[in-house]
Amino acid sequence: MTEQPIYQDASYSIAERVDDLIGRMTLEEKVGQMCQLDGRDNAEYWINDHHVGSFLHVLGAINNELQAKAAQTRLGIPLIFGIDAIHGHAFWPTATIFPTQLALACSWNPDLLVEVGRVTAKEVAVTGAHWTFSPVLGTMRDLRWGRVDETFGEDPYLIGLLGAALVRGYQGDDLSDPHTILACAKHYAGYSETRGGRDSAEADHSQRRMRSLFLKPFHDVAKAGCTTFMAGYHAIDGVPCSANEWLLRDILKDEWGFDGFVVSDWDNIGHMVKDQWVCATLEEAVQRAVAAGNDMAMTTPDFCELAVKLVQDGKLDEALIDDSCRRILRLKFVLGLFDANRYTKLDSAETIIGCADHRAVALEAAYQSIVLLKNDGGVLPLRADTKRIAVIGPNADDMVAQLGDWVSWENRGSADGSKRPRAIISTVLDGIRARAPEGCRVDTLRGCDIADPGQEEIAEAVALAQQADIAILVIGDDTTMNGEFRDRANLDLSGAQQRLVEAVYATGTPTVVVLINGKPLTIPWIAEHVPAIVEAWNPGMEGGNALAGLLFGDRAPEGKLTVSFPYHISQQPVYYNQIPGWHGGKYVDMPPGPLFAFGHGLSYTTFAYRDLAVLTPSLADGDNLRVQVTVSNTGSRTGTEIVQLYVNDRYSSVTTPNKELKAFARVELAPGEAKTVTLEVPYDALALVNQRLETVVEPGDFDVMVGSSSRDVDLLKSQFIVE
Repeated sequence: MTEQPIYQDASYSIAERVDDLIGRMTLEEKVGQMCQLDGRDNAEYWINDHHVGSFLHVLGAINNELQAKAAQTRLGIPLIFGIDAIHGHAFWPTATIFPTQLALACSWNPDLLVEVGRVTAKEVAVTGAHWTFSPVLGTMRDLRWGRVDETFGEDPYLIGLLGAALVRGYQGDDLSDPHTILACAKHYAGYSETRGGRDSAEADHSQRRMRSLFLKPFHDVAKAGCTTFMAGYHAIDGVPCSANEWLLRDILKDEWGFDGFVVSDWDNIGHMVKDQWVCATLEEAVQRAVAAGNDMAMTTPDFCELAVKLVQDGKLDEALIDDSCRRILRLKFVLGLFDANRYTKLDSAETIIGCADHRAVALEAAYQSIVLLKNDGGVLPLRADTKRIAVIGPNADDMVAQLGDWVSWENRGSADGSKRPRAIISTVLDGIRARAPEGCRVDTLRGCDIADPGQEEIAEAVALAQQADIAILVIGDDTTMNGEFRDRANLDLSGAQQRLVEAVYATGTPTVVVLINGKPLTIPWIAEHVPAIVEAWNPGMEGGNALAGLLFGDRAPEGKLTVSFPYHISQQPVYYNQIPGWHGGKYVDMPPGPLFAFGHGLSYTTFAYRDLAVLTPSLADGDNLRVQVTVSNTGSRTGTEIVQLYVNDRYSSVTTPNKELKAFARVELAPGEAKTVTLEVPYDALALVNQRLETVVEPGDFDVMVGSSSRDVDLLKSQFIVE
């Protein structure tokens, strides 16, 4: 009887099993584990001839079939499958689709993000995948960038908090649970501020700027146990991320102690040859990437043969291959792929994916993500006796625009349900029609096209608005204007949308603008004239129902912006955490600050702040800052307020932002109710990165500000001292 190998025996520790397996593998087999390819392209060949250990873009029965092929190889090493489940498992036709990441951030609710991650993980796992390329942890700096919608906004503290929550949702408490998946922190790091907002272009970041701003959220999710990181396409100070040893080895693996693995973005390694021109050959690019700390190469098919050749030629240390292979194999063992979890029980998918409980989470996420930007004269909520509503605009009934980026659309609408069914999506028009009072007539017209200024029905839209009690204009952008390869030089409303808004407003019919968009747009005319503005972002499959519920007052809005709106594209940057030093502090031709500020968001009630008290006015090393404030509901209905605390280091050895978010709390208050809220800031959160790249808390005077948004006018102010 042949003795069972240690790596196949679950009674041994994972470390022992990995050591045993590594010792049995050929160089070719180890390199194969470091390669991830598109599973739709000749996967069986890559398994048998090159020992490839990971595929992406395949789901369902094909995954189990490929696992069976891998099981028949010499060592039977299981495959790991990845998928872009960015805001729900949206490449599966009937899956639950949540609001986009930027929208979810406006909930300011880490508990909600845990639940979104948990639902996504369950739906991904039952379709045969083990790994999502999420969350995106870019700190938003330039609104021209096409991928703004994928971020959590402009504040690194909030990004890290929400990112860590999403990771906990994906990965759960035990990755051997078949309903959990691996998370992937991306795009590591500084990807969200490249020159001109141009996707994947050069990023001019010093190491101090990287440590002060862009690395913070990644460090937070690393501490939260995120198992994989994805290197960005871009270069930092001339060095592409996939060849950046300081970023991948010195910081991530050595300084932070990260024991997971790093995957490149889509053909990052080839990008260094074809686009960035820092390597003359692909062989050189492979050598630099592995040496720098990339553990897995995504969709660079020649990686397998070239990495083997580099080791055989003495140009690459096999110990680097062993380290990368060990990291990948360890997570395969952790996931249980060598044991009970190799094959997915696909028959459970029908009862799990898109189930009522999951849709309820999507509805709640949409409710909490929508932000009321303006509501002059109490136009909202809509009156119960409203008799006729005109729903006008190109995004009123557009599923693609509403669901946003990273949703598969090539297979929508089939009768057999194998493609995305129309009935499972609630657009804005659907939601209003379903929620409108009995006897209320709802008319609709696109009015114009998102992109083509010649495609308009403005005269017809005016006539429709004139006959209505209220006109709801649903405008914004769509997926032709957001995402990879879709950077913008102009953030004004596209097509004939501005003319449509002005014409409908001129009818005198009370008007509400609803924005369905992936990033802030420059809408100063609307902000000045239209009485009510609702920012819905890309609110997901239940977005229409949530929006209708808010419009009719079933719920009060509670979202707050996590990204600032400029008046004009050339006004950038307008993020709230500015570095002081601007001579004069203003433009000669427009306001210096944003149109709508970070942290702004209204309710159907009003809140008042008083009695700010610093409970720890003098801090010694290690003491936490503790602050109290009383918040009152001064309106006539229950509402949720997001109390925000900002800190400013008055005088420091290096320049620091004029204010930084350090804590917040969600507080629900009944009419007339007041609560004293205590906020605590850890001592280390007061640190800066000094000129020597040391992270230190410097002694001196600090300002603490608490209120309803980042605007000075909305904040109470006090002081404390660090001894």
